[in-house]
Amino acid sequence: MSWLLPTMLAVPGLGAALVSLLPAARDRQARIVATVFAAITFVLTLAPLPLRADRGDIWFAYGDRPVPPLLPWLNLDLPWVPALGLRFHLGIDGVSYPLVALTGLLTLLCCAYTVRKVPEGGGSGRTLTVLLLILEVGVLGTFLALDLILFFVFFEVVLLPMYAVIAGWGGENRRAAARKFVLYTLFGSVLLLLGVVLVVTKAGTGDLVALTGAAELSRTTQCVAFALLAVAFAVKAPLWPLHTWLPDAHTEAPTVGSVILAGVLLKMGTYGLIRVGVGVAPEGAAWAAPVLGVLAVVAILAGSLICLRQRELKRLIAYSSVGHMGFVLLGIATLTVTGLQAALLGNVAHGLITGLLFFLAGTIKDRAGTGSLAQLSGLRETAPRLAGLFGFAAVASLGLPGLAGFWGEAFAVIAAVQRGGPLWVILAVVAAVGGALTAAYFLRLLRGLTHGPATPTVHALRPSIAAAEWFAWAPLVLLTLVVGVLPALVLSETALPLTTLLGVHP
Repeated sequence: MSWLLPTMLAVPGLGAALVSLLPAARDRQARIVATVFAAITFVLTLAPLPLRADRGDIWFAYGDRPVPPLLPWLNLDLPWVPALGLRFHLGIDGVSYPLVALTGLLTLLCCAYTVRKVPEGGGSGRTLTVLLLILEVGVLGTFLALDLILFFVFFEVVLLPMYAVIAGWGGENRRAAARKFVLYTLFGSVLLLLGVVLVVTKAGTGDLVALTGAAELSRTTQCVAFALLAVAFAVKAPLWPLHTWLPDAHTEAPTVGSVILAGVLLKMGTYGLIRVGVGVAPEGAAWAAPVLGVLAVVAILAGSLICLRQRELKRLIAYSSVGHMGFVLLGIATLTVTGLQAALLGNVAHGLITGLLFFLAGTIKDRAGTGSLAQLSGLRETAPRLAGLFGFAAVASLGLPGLAGFWGEAFAVIAAVQRGGPLWVILAVVAAVGGALTAAYFLRLLRGLTHGPATPTVHALRPSIAAAEWFAWAPLVLLTLVVGVLPALVLSETALPLTTLLGVHP
């Protein structure tokens, strides 16, 4: 079954190549073909699900201490550049699988969404779907890579396609937003490369299975490596104060660009912090944990306070991501299994809910011709279904119990309390206050957007919802409900790999 791993990467890559060869005159057919390839890839991401198994009783002995091994459900390890000792090593386990499946789903929904409508002002829909499939290759490769050099390569694959999506199909200031995205990301890439080279040079290997829990690096090396890696991943996530590229990118990006950016690209940063940062340099992570916790809480508060003042719909949702990613970082900073599970669940919940929010916000902005909240009052009078869906997504994002957004943020706070000590208790309390502010700005948003007298802009808004829109939104609504009721669907196979990443021994 290890053939599934390279096939997940080959199918969207082949789809991108095939679609790019189709004539420009067959633009709609090209978008349909791209959607078919995205659907096949999504089916492939579901295939490893039956392979999940409880391996909690399997331990290997390293010297006189038992260490839980990093045991992927699927594993492919082949020579890549033998002269340099580089290997093409892919694997999937309980930490990466939910994000792999989420990537397959959101790419499929975005490709299907383009079949109905291509953003104005850019190139062809064929080119846009090619870029979406290339993005899928890079993101999936990042989540599957178990070699540091390979991880870096896939991590960088997404840079140019995302730039092209923003610059080609975005709003009026799209080129400035795209340049800002590239400059920030390149800065992070330089630091990531330095961190990867340092680890590989000192450890003599880039294999994440060998590096995880094996204590191959000195404490000084781990601290330096973690500092480099943490800043690099903080840019991608993005985490405060390296977040300033995000609102511009989201505001100017087309709808599908915002969905992919929020749904999976941001997760590359937090996933990398868990898999590579904590896994390879646990002592460095412990050294930096208090600073990460403080930055996480500042992000939660800053994101909420900024959202209370925002008057542009997509920009408000973009800043809300800063706060939500703050809760993810708080969970990681606790360096506990509960905290890391909260971070993983927060990643998935944010991808589902914020992906839905950007789909809906993009639809509203496209139909109304504006994202200004001052011109979008009274949506429920003319488009009640659209208003109802947006209300559902908003209450899910503010953390209503029973929906996906609740568990990750609640357990990040609990993990901070369980970590113990005055600092962590204070951070937990302040984070909880930030959660209350999140509810405040989303309720304020709903009051302004859906209630009150309808503005002339909203009166002219087309209320009907197309079949392609239902297809894109319905899975996200359903999964937000399912994950909210059964969070174990995401967490059931995470305890053992997270125990290994943290270096916890029985």
